[in-house]
Amino acid sequence: MKSSRLTVAPATAQKLARLGLVEPMDLVLHLPLRYEDETRITAIADAPYQHSVQIEGEVRQCEVRRQPRKQLRVLLADASGAVWLRFLHFYPSQEKLCAVGQRLRAVGEVRRGFQGDEMVHPKIHAVGDNDVLPEAMTPVYPTVQGLNQSTLRRLIGQALALEDLSDTLPAALRAALALPDFADAVHTLHHPPPDCAQQALALRRLPAWQRLKFDELLAQQLAMRILYRQRRHGGSPRLCGDGRLRQALLAQLPFALTAAQQRVLAEIDADLASPHPMRRLLQGDVGSGKTVVAALAALTAIEAGYQAALMAPTELLAEQHYLKLRDWLTPLGLTVAWTSGSQKKSERQAARAAMASGAAQLTVGTHALFQDDIDFARLGLAIVDEQHRFGVGQRLALSGKGGEPHQLMMSATPIPRTLAMSYYADLDVSVIDELPPGRTPIVTKLINAARRGEVMGAVAHAVAQGRQAYWVCPLIEESETLQLQTAVDTHVELQAALPGVAVGLVHGRMKSADKAAVMAAFSRNEVQLLVATTVIEVGVDVPNASLMVIEHAERMGLAQLHQLRGRVGRGAAESRCVLLFEAPLSDLAKARLKVMYDTTDGFEIARQDLQLRGPGEFLGARQSGAPMLRFADPEADQPLLDVARNWATRLLAEHPDAVDAHLRRWLSGKEQFLRA
Repeated sequence: MKSSRLTVAPATAQKLARLGLVEPMDLVLHLPLRYEDETRITAIADAPYQHSVQIEGEVRQCEVRRQPRKQLRVLLADASGAVWLRFLHFYPSQEKLCAVGQRLRAVGEVRRGFQGDEMVHPKIHAVGDNDVLPEAMTPVYPTVQGLNQSTLRRLIGQALALEDLSDTLPAALRAALALPDFADAVHTLHHPPPDCAQQALALRRLPAWQRLKFDELLAQQLAMRILYRQRRHGGSPRLCGDGRLRQALLAQLPFALTAAQQRVLAEIDADLASPHPMRRLLQGDVGSGKTVVAALAALTAIEAGYQAALMAPTELLAEQHYLKLRDWLTPLGLTVAWTSGSQKKSERQAARAAMASGAAQLTVGTHALFQDDIDFARLGLAIVDEQHRFGVGQRLALSGKGGEPHQLMMSATPIPRTLAMSYYADLDVSVIDELPPGRTPIVTKLINAARRGEVMGAVAHAVAQGRQAYWVCPLIEESETLQLQTAVDTHVELQAALPGVAVGLVHGRMKSADKAAVMAAFSRNEVQLLVATTVIEVGVDVPNASLMVIEHAERMGLAQLHQLRGRVGRGAAESRCVLLFEAPLSDLAKARLKVMYDTTDGFEIARQDLQLRGPGEFLGARQSGAPMLRFADPEADQPLLDVARNWATRLLAEHPDAVDAHLRRWLSGKEQFLRA
């Protein structure tokens, strides 16, 4: 980290980068986790349990014990009483500091110990005759190993003193919303009034906190608007087909499109016919029929003389898409290519040659489609399934394959309205909000794992009626840290328990050809029970499967559970999903399982998931590469988000200089998001 005013040693800069602190302004916006009150001394006898306090006293006893483990024990006393300071990890310098007769201040939490009240690993320092108490609270910052609090405080203090903290917002805006100056706001939050710092809720109500939340939401909305404008000025081919291939596909399908599918297809068609690049997010619950919509969109590109590509995050999902699209499109005289990282070299070279020559009208693959040596003759449409599982850079790489193709992004994890307004404001959103007719509701059961035998009996009964079942396990081999039932062991167990049932096994470490063979046998009902890891959570469509058993459901997230449940209920037969859990359940696990029991509505599940996990976890921040909000919460701060959206429009029209300054402050070093 280096600016004209702030220089940091390379080793420290590396540690700061692990916290996302790359620019000096990042330090300014790196707020404390909590605050320690070193402005007052609490008498030892009055120190409350489990609250951080500062005490001062004289060392009466200092000893190093080696049983049951090596530790430093120091008895600190004042006029009111005494307390033990206990250090499990210590240096000779600390032992020297705690010499008998030394006067110390210690900051930590008092708790009951075996030999009386104690503080474990308190922060200590020697007290001299002229020492005075500080006037401000001491901030405690999020950090990483090797980067101590004193270093962070020093660097943040320098950044606050040296960085330009002048306001980026027009005075009229600040006055209208009664917002404090930016400089006052950040200084207050690094060193708040003692009464507020002791109460997190009081701190969050400060105008300074509201100012940072608004600034962050405004920067996000401005960035999204600029992205949208840039796209509207970009150039993409107009994709207008004659409908011949589309009509041929619709004629051979055993079902008709729902009204919702027809509506979103019309929205996609209007985008494809535009000279500007489409960036449309297609949302639909599990089983709503997004794949056929994507196929029809691809046919429009092909009818217009262009190629289409469909990318999926896992090889199994990509392969399921490939097999389905190949079956649909090959009878129309089209070539569907398949590319993945595990292909044989000869197969991969053949697929790439077909893509580069234009012989393959549609290519399906995983992230292998991003590789530099892959070229398309004339790519007109890029389709990204489960788009939230790809990084920004990966989507950009696909966009760069042959000019500026239109993009259709699909997600079976519905995005609640507030998140769509915030994180996807640069996209147009289409929603398939109805399921195809003939689907039967899925009954969800919560069953303690102690009753596994009864569940096996239910599997045998379903198979006896000619139905099929899934049995999903979270791991494929034994783990020392998570002693979960594994797919491999479960496969052996179920084969022994159900001798008349053909039991298959699919997991992520199998060879692609072996996985495909097992899935094909399951589709043909040659395998009645499929034991699998969560690789089957999306893309698998076997209408005859009517029972889903999920082991250790308490360990999985709502979105994953909903996706897995959606593998059944695809035919006319009554379907059930059994969630096996190990007791005792945590409060979070209870809340998740209750949501799954109460509803099968993907949008309601997404809303509850957002409340339970927060936006960063919900969107998969680490996977998506999206700039997550640090201070604001789109759900809780909905009114502030609405205000930020309105002011973003005004600032772009009336104060372009302020827009530039604001984005430089909040997106410094993150300019790639303005090109996503």
